[in-house]
Amino acid sequence: MSNVAMFVAHEGCAHRCSFCNQHIIAGQNRRLSAAQVAQTLQQALASPRHGENQIAFFGGSFTAIERGYMKELLDATVPFREAFAGIRISTRPDAVNEEILAFLKPYGVTAIELGAQSMDDEVLSRNRRGHTAADVKRASALIRAQGFELGLQMMTGLYGSTDEKDIETAQELVALQPQTVRIYPTVVLAGTELDRLYRSGAYAPPGVESAVELCVKLMRIFDAAGVRILRVGLHDSEQLKTTHTAGAYHPAFKELCLSRLYLQNARAVLEGNPAGHYTLAVGSPYLSQMIGQSRQNLLLLAKEGYQIRVIPESGMRPFQVKIVTKEQD
Repeated sequence: MSNVAMFVAHEGCAHRCSFCNQHIIAGQNRRLSAAQVAQTLQQALASPRHGENQIAFFGGSFTAIERGYMKELLDATVPFREAFAGIRISTRPDAVNEEILAFLKPYGVTAIELGAQSMDDEVLSRNRRGHTAADVKRASALIRAQGFELGLQMMTGLYGSTDEKDIETAQELVALQPQTVRIYPTVVLAGTELDRLYRSGAYAPPGVESAVELCVKLMRIFDAAGVRILRVGLHDSEQLKTTHTAGAYHPAFKELCLSRLYLQNARAVLEGNPAGHYTLAVGSPYLSQMIGQSRQNLLLLAKEGYQIRVIPESGMRPFQVKIVTKEQD
């Protein structure tokens, strides 16, 4: 399932978080209008698989925006409601209550994602989130109780955080039983508080390599719990390329993580086997991740004595690797 995504950048945000510049992330500076919503959805109808897509309002805090404006945006979706697979919104944990959930349900809102970011109150405070871990727990319980799909978003490498705190956050998010999760390693954006802290020397954001190592661990935690991982890393854009100043920026960050994960799993199944020529199988959509960028995974395994051929096999679950044959040398 994909999203027809529209952005309400910074709308409803009572706080400017240390890391946030939604105009850079969303690549837009104008306020989203009801007419733009209708135009976007009309254009999306041209896709032969539009019925599998969700209407999505991202950026900002949808449930905290001015009620009249929220109603305008949702009213614009009404003529298209039957043509899409529901509406997905993102918001803040402290902007969820029973009244707003009752307001959203008749519009066909099906999924609500909460920007939890961390479950450590000190990290939340240092990064000016304006909510607590208790707010995340309370809002998650309300969303699930009202029958909405729960999505949770977390960040790694925030000011004041550590790998251990980020792993604990993932474990606490799993306990809230979300259906989906997004993992965002911190990318420092120009004009943010994190940028000021970074330039002053008070904050040293993790780079790509250390962020990949951590995110692979987090992906394993969520996958083992049956939580679907929707995204790892920010959506790339030309604006993001030129305005990030530090942190774990890579245009294909999730691919790096998947490739590392498959390399680790290949090593695990080969462990204890003698060097030689092997055929490994992975799920059909994951062939390139097992091979790695510029065949890096195969080259690394070759240095360890394993000459690998990779084949796709239907029915294999994500991240699974198995030995099909060992050729005689």
